[in-house]
Amino acid sequence: MNTTPNTSAQNTSSAPKPTAPKQRLTSDAMSASLAREGQRTTAAPLGHALVELAERDERVVGLSADLAKYTDLHILRDAMPDRFYQVGMAEQALLGAAAGLAMEGFVPFASTYSVFATRRAYDFLCLDIAEANLNVNMVCALPGLTTGYGPSHQATEDVAILRGMPNLTIVDPCDAVDIEQAVAQLAAHDGPTYMRILRGKVPRVLDEYDYTFELGKAKLIRDGAEVLLISTGLMTERALEAAKALEADKVDVAVLHVPTLKPLDEATVLAELAKDRLVLTCENHTVIGGLFDAVAHTAVRDGVLRQITPIGLPDEFLDAGALPTLNDRYGVSTAKIAEKVKTLLHPRHTERVD
Repeated sequence: MNTTPNTSAQNTSSAPKPTAPKQRLTSDAMSASLAREGQRTTAAPLGHALVELAERDERVVGLSADLAKYTDLHILRDAMPDRFYQVGMAEQALLGAAAGLAMEGFVPFASTYSVFATRRAYDFLCLDIAEANLNVNMVCALPGLTTGYGPSHQATEDVAILRGMPNLTIVDPCDAVDIEQAVAQLAAHDGPTYMRILRGKVPRVLDEYDYTFELGKAKLIRDGAEVLLISTGLMTERALEAAKALEADKVDVAVLHVPTLKPLDEATVLAELAKDRLVLTCENHTVIGGLFDAVAHTAVRDGVLRQITPIGLPDEFLDAGALPTLNDRYGVSTAKIAEKVKTLLHPRHTERVD
């Protein structure tokens, strides 16, 4: 595109001033990694965990719908090509093939993007896999707002789509630690699973805490007397960062990590809700049909009548753009979490001063 200014109407008696070249805007819209510079990370934790598991269990196989490189399954493909199946750009065929392998006694891990697995192949997952309660593990990238490519790639409603499906277990890991520890447990689980994965250089967060992933269990990562953040997925890292930032304002914040969204660990959630604290949920998903709805449903059904404030993506199609900008715009960045907590706490603090 020619960016040279039109000078036809200018006075040509003097030489035009040189024009600096227009700077090309850049964006990390499709970045393979969400890690910050200098942050501790593990490269392709899903792929490496699958290789380790496959070395111990000859039933484990991998399948991809032409996205192995972009879901970290290329690690298994390159290490064990005879245990990997490339089905092409056909998610329905991907899940159908995975169902067939499971029926023959294999333990398939099928990878694609979350939007493609949930929107394009729902019926195959439901009737071929879930109804038969087959051990098929879907490991899907780009959950929620982890790409700036807009609604065609942003799986902002995948959990809402899948939570109503019988027999299906749904996992939303925080970091590389969660992913590494979840893989073997998903394989051993009796029935289908869906895990929202992080790819590329994945941050390591939870190994700084006394934490071990247990399928179906929520874990209190940090205790606090004034605020409870119930979080899942990558939002647990941001919740922990927000809790640390709020210490400067003398705000004591607890963080309950919920890596398994279905079945929800209702006993642990209810035990934490029973304490007198401000409660917010934090999720990388629309506030409709995900963690907030699961927690609120559990609370109301058990007779816990209290305000629970959701922090999550809005009920709308999101913009395309750079992820840091979008995270702030939609209120799911670390700074926005801390800001929301302080806004909700302000009336309480005012009462204490008076």
